[in-house]
Amino acid sequence: MVPTFKTDLPTLSELDDDQTQPLVGIRVPYNLPLQNLRFKSGLAMGRDRSIGASNRDFHSALSSSFRSSSPLAEQYLAQDIAACSDDDVESNHEDGLSEVDHHGNAGHFTYRRPSGVTYGGFRPVLNPQAAEDPGLSPLERKQSRDAERSLLRDNHILPPKHGERKHDGLASRAYHRLFSTKVPSHDEDGPRIVVDSPDEQSPLLGGSARGAAPPPDSPEEDICEDVEDQWIQAVAEGRIRTTWQREAKTLSQYATPLIATFFLQYSINAASIFAVGRIGSIELGAVSLANMTAAITCLAPFQGLATSLDTLCAQAYGSGHKHLVGLQCQRMVCFLFTLTPPVAVIWYFSEHILSLILPEPESARLAGLYLKVMIFGVPGIVLFECGKRFTQAQGIFHATTYVLFIVAPLNIFICWLLVWKLEYGFIGAPISVVITENLLPLLLFLFVRFVDGSQCWGGFSKRAFSNWWVMIRLALPGMIMVEAEWLAFEIMTLLASRFGSNVLAAQSILSTLASISYQIPFPVSIAASTRIANLIGAGLVDAAKTASKVAFITACIIGVFNLTLFTSLRYYLPLLLTKDPEVIELVAHVLPVVAVMQVFDGVSAGAHGILRGIGRQSIGGPANIIAYYVISLPISLGLAFGLGWQLQGMWLGVTVGLIVVSLIEYTYLLNTNWHSAAREAQSRNEAN
Repeated sequence: MVPTFKTDLPTLSELDDDQTQPLVGIRVPYNLPLQNLRFKSGLAMGRDRSIGASNRDFHSALSSSFRSSSPLAEQYLAQDIAACSDDDVESNHEDGLSEVDHHGNAGHFTYRRPSGVTYGGFRPVLNPQAAEDPGLSPLERKQSRDAERSLLRDNHILPPKHGERKHDGLASRAYHRLFSTKVPSHDEDGPRIVVDSPDEQSPLLGGSARGAAPPPDSPEEDICEDVEDQWIQAVAEGRIRTTWQREAKTLSQYATPLIATFFLQYSINAASIFAVGRIGSIELGAVSLANMTAAITCLAPFQGLATSLDTLCAQAYGSGHKHLVGLQCQRMVCFLFTLTPPVAVIWYFSEHILSLILPEPESARLAGLYLKVMIFGVPGIVLFECGKRFTQAQGIFHATTYVLFIVAPLNIFICWLLVWKLEYGFIGAPISVVITENLLPLLLFLFVRFVDGSQCWGGFSKRAFSNWWVMIRLALPGMIMVEAEWLAFEIMTLLASRFGSNVLAAQSILSTLASISYQIPFPVSIAASTRIANLIGAGLVDAAKTASKVAFITACIIGVFNLTLFTSLRYYLPLLLTKDPEVIELVAHVLPVVAVMQVFDGVSAGAHGILRGIGRQSIGGPANIIAYYVISLPISLGLAFGLGWQLQGMWLGVTVGLIVVSLIEYTYLLNTNWHSAAREAQSRNEAN
């Protein structure tokens, strides 16, 4: 999510295994807003992370993933490039796309941005694949240098921005001690630079000593070069340190925009649940059942298949053939459109299918009615899933965020208008979702057409109907893992339906509340993995450990906050979705169990982020699969049906599974040699 740069990295042959080698020139921006960036490996638990070796052994910036560097993807792109005419290539260069545009300035390492953060699933994806990314824009390069300059000031290598301030009062000293991001001077081995406040005898121009501020009339290039030189030397000498205050501040800066975006994303589906829940318990359960069916038959497979565009579009953009980005999107749109008729058939006959499973025929009828209307929203889902990756491949991540800021509130209004104001009732909820799903790609198209992103659209091409097989092979792993993750949680809704409509309605409320609360720890885990991965990539292993401790404590605080909220308001939160007293009593009875689950849900999300940050995300995928399908699901079935605990037993099983995941992952982290992890990542990168 945050760029990594490379200048003058030593090759492995230059490194002496018996001698500590300093890091040479890895530049990492620390405060760049997360919504503007993307990690090479994207969001969720199974994605490969780039990590650099430690500053005690050898150092290099790594960017590896089995798919982004696979010969299959490269061969696929080469075939498209070979099919391009000379006119296409000339057109691209005339548009101003050069090698520097894609790979940043000379000597800079290709950086990484977050993929799929603006419109994903309810839960993190286990193993989506990685993508190649475009280079830094001039604004991002400036932000990167500003962030480095700030960290140099924190370590007293550069003079303070506003001169040295005195903290005479007790309150002032306490505030400075608690919230200052500067490294304490007594921990600093290097010389501390103190700049006195200027007076009438101060020289007009700054000195030229190392560490002094450059003269105000110095060219901007000289200032940037001076900061870069000092950054390289400071990292090489091991003088860059961090504090928990700096890491907490950075984590909050990274996570805040993501949290807002995730809440907007989830509100699109949650609005219909809130609106219909006030009608009756049967309707509430039917909406939950319909959303579950839509998720496992359409949303999860389509989002999983579209993950291949994270690689293909970004590689096409990086190749210099901009119009190939549009071609890859056209292929995926056409492929997903061929899968739409089977989905439509399943949804059209879903009432008959669900009636064979559910004991309550009215729930099956309403869920089938909901899905019949939702058929008209599938094209919008396809177009937006592909369209957002079209813009993300170009580094335009704010496009989908802007679209969500417009559509999410509009969706709430449309849902209220149709369900309550115009008195359409239950049928108004899916109609509002369909309208919203089709507005998303429409507004995204308008953004690309009139604001930014159209430079990668070369028009419709008949080649969009060819060369699908390689794309499918690249997409299948992502689809399987996304489907496995979603199915593990959505299956609980199906199990709850066996206990009757009221229990199904209560399960709908519980899962909705749990999903809403998860929109906080999951973005925080993404932000944590961003920070940790880039500190590791810069060779700042000790700083990465500090960031990990902050991430763990933050996850605990979030979990305890959710625990307190759910426990203290267990009789009030259900009122947001239903007025049925029996359903409210059921929810209030189970909510303490869900509240305990929130603690371990947040803590395990923090572990996922730390594992991604150090490049050991391969532990998270198997741990979660085992916890969900081997431990959690059997316990849930045994307690719910064997002991007759129903919903309470089901959620106890999930809680036990999350406890197991947390224990496995944190035990692994406590016993992991982070320097060894960096060396292994280097070996994997060379093998690729």
